[in-house]
Amino acid sequence: MPTFDDQDIELDFFEEPETVESPRRSARRGVRRRGGPRAPGGPPPAGVAVARLAGFVVLAIVLVVGIAAAVGGGKSGHDEYASYMKSVTPLAQSSERVGAAFASELGSSHLTLAGFQSKLQQWSRQEQQAYERAQQLRPPGRLQAAHQQLLGTFQLRALGLAGLANVLARSKGKDAGTVAAQLAAEAQLLSSSDIVWSELYRQPAMQALKTLGVTGVTVPASQFVTNPDVISSRSFALVDQRLQPASSSTGGKVSGLHGSALVSTVASVGGKNTTLSTSTPATIPLSQGLSFKVTFENAGNFAEVNVPVTLSITVGGTKVYSQKQLVASIESKQQTTVTFSNIQVSSASSTVSHSAAVTVLVGKVPGETNLTNNSATYEVFFTLPAGQ
Repeated sequence: MPTFDDQDIELDFFEEPETVESPRRSARRGVRRRGGPRAPGGPPPAGVAVARLAGFVVLAIVLVVGIAAAVGGGKSGHDEYASYMKSVTPLAQSSERVGAAFASELGSSHLTLAGFQSKLQQWSRQEQQAYERAQQLRPPGRLQAAHQQLLGTFQLRALGLAGLANVLARSKGKDAGTVAAQLAAEAQLLSSSDIVWSELYRQPAMQALKTLGVTGVTVPASQFVTNPDVISSRSFALVDQRLQPASSSTGGKVSGLHGSALVSTVASVGGKNTTLSTSTPATIPLSQGLSFKVTFENAGNFAEVNVPVTLSITVGGTKVYSQKQLVASIESKQQTTVTFSNIQVSSASSTVSHSAAVTVLVGKVPGETNLTNNSATYEVFFTLPAGQ
């Protein structure tokens, strides 16, 4: 068997000549016989080649996706944004309707503590459900950050409504001012939700669509609180009084000065106003646009709620018109005007040939003792419009 002399052949991967070479060249050295010619450098290892190829592929994909996102105006891009906004719109509109129902309930003459708490909890669940449905949406890449603000909007509304219900549940026996302040604090979440939607969701989404050149896609608005005054401490103080009347905390007796004072009654026809007088008859033309505006003042020292105001018209001893309206709330020493429109009075000769009596009555409020300034009767003559 042949043998090899260790002095004739050796494995030397890192043999260096006397001169200094770069590390890149030395790394490519192979096996050679001593004194023989240097072996040519081979191709890079297979793993390195594959890695390089994969890198080029990834880079190409990134470039293509980036170009597609930058263009964004193609049919598929447009449809993606349109489909997303089509899913968002009903959620936005439904939440707006909850806000309108909330404001309407605050001014309702049939407001009750149990009923209001129940509705607040129901509305909170609706906003939570909107949040959960919005979580299932898949916003286009450029709208993902804005979509998080959309989710935040629904969360704020759900929390705010639930917080109002919780404050009312613990309000029994508490000072009205304290309860009102707590309600107003919880309601600030509702106002904040409007800012989040408008400034952090809608505006950025509209800007993104504009930048991408996507047209014909509407980003919906969603405003929960349309009148900030309805969620102020002053407003909630009146709400709390309506929910927990003063008589409930004073053994059924209302103390202090309470009462209303009639200020004026004005007949309005075609933009012309006539202030009625109890001493001088007024001539009023019959018209479909005829209305009466009754102004009264809360002359007491306390806010009043659900104040009834009635206007009736009597001709020849026969009552031909009567209507009652409720003023949900009025603060102490403040005035308010109630408008009676769509006055239906016959234009028959019997009506225009007799004087009529217009009677206004501001109803008694709890604790009111002086009723002499609550009502008035005015003598008027109705005439037919010119040409009739």
